[in-house]
Amino acid sequence: MGTTEQDPHDGGRGDRLAFVQSTWHEEIVDRCRDAFLDEIGTLGIDRARIDLFRVPGAFEIPLHAQRLAASGRYAAIVGAGFVIDGGIYRHDFVAEAVISGLMRVQLDQDVPVISAVLTPHHFHSHDEHASFFADHFAVKGVEAARACAQTVQSLARLPVRAVA
Repeated sequence: MGTTEQDPHDGGRGDRLAFVQSTWHEEIVDRCRDAFLDEIGTLGIDRARIDLFRVPGAFEIPLHAQRLAASGRYAAIVGAGFVIDGGIYRHDFVAEAVISGLMRVQLDQDVPVISAVLTPHHFHSHDEHASFFADHFAVKGVEAARACAQTVQSLARLPVRAVA
């Protein structure tokens, strides 16, 4: 199947994957993207099928995921972001809104949305925490790639549901 064709048995979804990442603490979130791309290649999915999108923060990921899902081009979407307690607002509310938004997109659009949006209990911008979370995001990138590939394969075996 080509990169722009759609399989009539996949519910009208394209064969591309989208990776949407926030640029807030991008040096850490980049590790997730890089690990995702490495692992997805290991799983036999051509890198040319992956479209990358950057957004300012995690809060912007669900809207982008919704538009991407509604386009019909994507078999799955991955969102990656880092929601931390900046001391000014309640980061747990932001994290809940982002995760709920991603779930809503997935259910409303019938397109898998894999979350690699992390919300640590404690994060301080010093080398030890930055290194720890960068390493953790690399693990999450591998996990997101595996979840993405497995979910797309699993859904391909199920009957197609019409999206209202």
